[in-house]
Amino acid sequence: MKPFMNDDFLLGTPTAKTLFERYAKDLPIFDWHCHLSAKEIYENKQPENLYELWLTGDHYKWRAMRSAGFDEKYITGDAAAYEKFLAFAKTLTLAIGNPLFHWSHLELQRYFGITDVLNEQNAKAIWDRTTALLQTEDFRPQTLIRKSNVAALCTTDDPADSLEYHQKLKDSGFDIPVLPAFRPDKAIACENPGFLDWIKALSAASGVAIGSFADLKAALAQRLEFFLSMGCVASDQSVVSIEAVELTDDAVNAVLQKALHGTALTQREIAGYHYAVLRALGEMYAAHGLAMELHLGAMRNNNARMFASLGPDTGFDSIDDKEQAQGLSRYLDALDKKNALPKTILFTLNPKDNQVFGAMLGNFQSAEAKSKIQFGSAWWFNDNIDGMRAQLKALANLGVLGCFVGMVTDSRSFLSYPRHEYFRRILCNLIGDWVEQGLYPYDENALKTIIEGVCYTNARDYFLR
Repeated sequence: MKPFMNDDFLLGTPTAKTLFERYAKDLPIFDWHCHLSAKEIYENKQPENLYELWLTGDHYKWRAMRSAGFDEKYITGDAAAYEKFLAFAKTLTLAIGNPLFHWSHLELQRYFGITDVLNEQNAKAIWDRTTALLQTEDFRPQTLIRKSNVAALCTTDDPADSLEYHQKLKDSGFDIPVLPAFRPDKAIACENPGFLDWIKALSAASGVAIGSFADLKAALAQRLEFFLSMGCVASDQSVVSIEAVELTDDAVNAVLQKALHGTALTQREIAGYHYAVLRALGEMYAAHGLAMELHLGAMRNNNARMFASLGPDTGFDSIDDKEQAQGLSRYLDALDKKNALPKTILFTLNPKDNQVFGAMLGNFQSAEAKSKIQFGSAWWFNDNIDGMRAQLKALANLGVLGCFVGMVTDSRSFLSYPRHEYFRRILCNLIGDWVEQGLYPYDENALKTIIEGVCYTNARDYFLR
């Protein structure tokens, strides 16, 4: 029996251990997609307890706690902080096979030096020990980022955002780049109830009075220029799927007018508007050499009762099963025809599409960048051992794994960086297996290049050069 989560955790062969220790373990992290708050990084406040660091806003943990039968009082309700922590400790004991079990214990080990397995019996002792440690300077956000060996990170920001705290961070002299990423989902979602209010916010931020589709594009272009001036290197779009419904400019403008006046839209109008905005955005990104992330396949806000009570991003999203290939192909091709296809990273939330996305890459590669079209890392419901291995194997089978830009935290937590270690161990174990099986030679220079590239240097070069 192997010890629980020791130095060889997830490393099943001597080769895997060597690869991880020599080439992956100590590399910096380029966290090119996360949901950390620039405001919280700038304010650099001392956290009070592990509840604040672990459970505030973490819908991964909330979903698990609901599945374990806990009342909402102990999740998003008014229970005391320790009561919520204890409920999570009880949940964690039952969560065998869930990555939360590993992530939580990696965080206890790496940040607090605690190797005990959290459970109901020792929860109070761990709470007290971590609370005492949290009173030191080691656990302020900026210190945690430094301690995690982060070289740079990209937040996720609305085009109407002032980026006030990104500027304050730059002015403060904080030595790790905190770069904004352009996230124009609200520009795409014309069917959403808050669309008109958001258009007003965009108009105010850009100084462009938005009364037409041309105005909308001008406002987005103006905000993109501002984001670029603040160091932006990536954009991010989250849509369920891309339907290649082509409307004339007049028809797109008519859809926008209806949306601005609160008139009901047909599904074809919605799809055509989405497609037009996505094409316009892709062209803007290509003109500036900006990377475009496409997060596809999330079915959001499934529980209407809980959405009404708690709002979005509270643990009621899941995997959609729409077909992706044809619409995605037509979209990429439409941009490519105009020589306006940017560097693009394709994320799928549904693992049924791993092979679809892995095969799509080769259709649109060019010499502009190594693997200009990327298959994004196992995302959200897939960032577990099986999901990561499946994504890595699909990419290796159908593309060039050595050019992969690697893992992202996709997290709101300052303690989430051990997820990169988790990924690196899984990567080294997979490659180590292939070497041990004679499927790839034990060429240290080649293996070093692959491991270092996937873990760090490929992302650095893809986004910053």
